[in-house]
Amino acid sequence: MTPGAMTNRFRVPASLGVRLEALGVSPAVVLRRAGLPPDLFERPLTPLNTDAVFALWRALTEVSGRADIGVVLGSESRVEHFPAAILAALAAPDFGTAVDQLARYKRLTCPEEVVQTVRAREWKIQFRWLAAEGPEPNAIIDCSFAWVLTIGRRGTGQDPSPLRVELRRPRGQVGVLERHFGCPVYCGKKANVIVFRASDARLPFVTKNEELRAILSPHFDRELRWQAGVDSVVDLVRDVIRGGLGARKPGIAEVARELHQSPRTLQRRLQSAGYSYRQLLDDARRQLARHHLSNPALGLNEVAFLLGYENGNSFVRAFRAWEGSPPGRWRRAAENSRDMPAAS
Repeated sequence: MTPGAMTNRFRVPASLGVRLEALGVSPAVVLRRAGLPPDLFERPLTPLNTDAVFALWRALTEVSGRADIGVVLGSESRVEHFPAAILAALAAPDFGTAVDQLARYKRLTCPEEVVQTVRAREWKIQFRWLAAEGPEPNAIIDCSFAWVLTIGRRGTGQDPSPLRVELRRPRGQVGVLERHFGCPVYCGKKANVIVFRASDARLPFVTKNEELRAILSPHFDRELRWQAGVDSVVDLVRDVIRGGLGARKPGIAEVARELHQSPRTLQRRLQSAGYSYRQLLDDARRQLARHHLSNPALGLNEVAFLLGYENGNSFVRAFRAWEGSPPGRWRRAAENSRDMPAAS
């Protein structure tokens, strides 16, 4: 995939297998019915295309025998099973901002679009699978709408029930959906839409968490920049390394995991750009070393610690190779240079 191109890839969370087992549904049988690898839930970074994801959701419905399986899976109550995008949404200040964030983050890993329109005091939310060649499984629509409602109810601490739900499917068993969403469900419509009051978008969230947003936002923004082709793989790796340095040395496996790549793929992309991971790690350490050494309150061993070195001697050797002098001498020279009066 080239940066900026739409990716036809989804990542299936490992927690889905755990949830299926809790519901008495065999993950192995579901995966076999869908024609997918039997260890898929043990390898959550394995990408699936749209067809494979749709096959998985159809298999979920068939094996479980539950018409409400989508609603059940989208009504998770255990925070540890929440996807990162849902956690980020719950940290938003209000319901509308939460859905905005969900829509923005959906673009990170899959060809899925969340479309919102506000008209005549109604707030309509629609999920669209951009690489789909056929109709979406009912369960994936139900799950998507259920997640929106979960976000709204958990975030507000209230019960912002929709005005209605509109579905493309023929009239069927919608009683369970009407009970869950607390509103009429209409079938045979032109699109799958969940409709709230426009005023619901302004409902404040009791789960607002600026600290969590500050932690999650840089991670998602980094991926968005990569997807949009704004930053190269080299820039993003440097960014992750700088953020990871601090009493430890981030390895390529850790950086690759942060960027949702395999270490081998990341190495290949760096080599194509003319870099190695070791080179970028050294560059980041060198820049941060110069920055930390400009702070007289930090001792050399503290600087070594902040750069992830095992001991001070390792840092001294590395710095001497970079700058041609040990860090203590370099610091004194830099201080003397700052103290010298400017030439008239």
